[in-house]
Amino acid sequence: MLGHSKFRSSLASFGSLAETLRGQTKESTLISSLRTSSAIAPRHGRLGNRSSFWAVIRLVAITAVVAVVSSVSIAAIAVNSLATEVQANTVTLGNEDGVQQLVDVGAIEGGVNVLIVGSDTRIDQISTPGDDTDGARNDVTMLMHISQDHQNVSVISFPRDTMINMPQCTDQGDGEVKPAQRYQQLNTALGKGGLPCVVSAVEQITGLKIPYAGVIAFDGVAAMTNIIGGVDVCVSKPINDPYSQLSLSAGMHTLAGTDALAFLRTREGVGDGSDLARISSQQVYLSALVRKLLSSDTLSNPVTLYGIARAALTNMQFSTQLASVDSMISIAKALQGVQLDKVAFLRYPVSGDPDDPNRVVVNEADSAILNAALAADTPLDLSKVATADSATTADGTGDAPATDPAPDTAPDPAADPAATAAPDAGGATVLPDSFTGQTAAKVTCSVGN
Repeated sequence: MLGHSKFRSSLASFGSLAETLRGQTKESTLISSLRTSSAIAPRHGRLGNRSSFWAVIRLVAITAVVAVVSSVSIAAIAVNSLATEVQANTVTLGNEDGVQQLVDVGAIEGGVNVLIVGSDTRIDQISTPGDDTDGARNDVTMLMHISQDHQNVSVISFPRDTMINMPQCTDQGDGEVKPAQRYQQLNTALGKGGLPCVVSAVEQITGLKIPYAGVIAFDGVAAMTNIIGGVDVCVSKPINDPYSQLSLSAGMHTLAGTDALAFLRTREGVGDGSDLARISSQQVYLSALVRKLLSSDTLSNPVTLYGIARAALTNMQFSTQLASVDSMISIAKALQGVQLDKVAFLRYPVSGDPDDPNRVVVNEADSAILNAALAADTPLDLSKVATADSATTADGTGDAPATDPAPDTAPDPAADPAATAAPDAGGATVLPDSFTGQTAAKVTCSVGN
């Protein structure tokens, strides 16, 4: 399936290499040769991870935040040269008690929750104590849940305009404790208390514990997409957005660099111009990115992998637990056997805010279904799920469909979750059609307006 056997073979090779390099104190000949042959220059002059790049990249690729998703299986080829920077650019979440401590690095036991945050703010501004980060925004907030049997991955996107009860957070610059507040926009959490505040907010929304997290600057997206030669996306209606300076005709487009970044940012140019429509386009891009990474020669080209790794790490900040080399290796190994149709991209269920037409609120009925499924670690069945403002191609070739997708309808917040979702014969939770999303195996198109 889409080069999966080749992918598994590459992972096995990288895994062996990672274990060989792990624990070495002297740079290997392979790393030296890669450095010499790679023309990729770090954007902010940072180097990064020592014993497991493969972990960051594999973890990131299945997750989707663009940048993070791009980091698929970078492997220990760059391990020795990248470790120092990862450890230096970390943040403590404050919820690490009880997190599994690893001795022998095998696949992590049980399920894993990782939060990926995307921001326009530079990583050095977010991570440097004393900097004024009040203006920082978590414009992309995604939760990756890896099932306990390591066979399913769910990537949940939280709309930035969701109004929530913000938990108490501590400013990462001056240490000021900011009290909990009612009716706050989710994307202000990063500015209030950095990555730990975003984690606390999502933990409060979902009821899940999230011990691993990372922030990626949007600048890193352009760098990584250039390295892999761009990502092919389908557009069913022209996109013209003067704000992001994106102009795309209907059809297939290979997006890289600033064009890829503009596609991920555009809101006014897709669907109804809302953040919900933007999430659907992001899912189109991320699914296409995962397919390319698994079907192309990317995973068999160590220079390309190393370049992706460097681009990712120079534009990322990690939580203390995720920055652990052993943790990254173990999480990466947990993802080795995941099939594309078992990688689900979903939008967290929301409804229109009755007090503000430009904002949304958590849909209590549907969110209860999703939260319960994630907590119980049951697989998610997306067979009834709508694709919102993106449209599915008829033949899987990526050609723009002839008909428009059905409009997204807000679910009834008063609906009974038990009446709309039930486990199927295989134990999976069948999500109702009020949800929106897709699997990585599904080819869809972005819909311009």
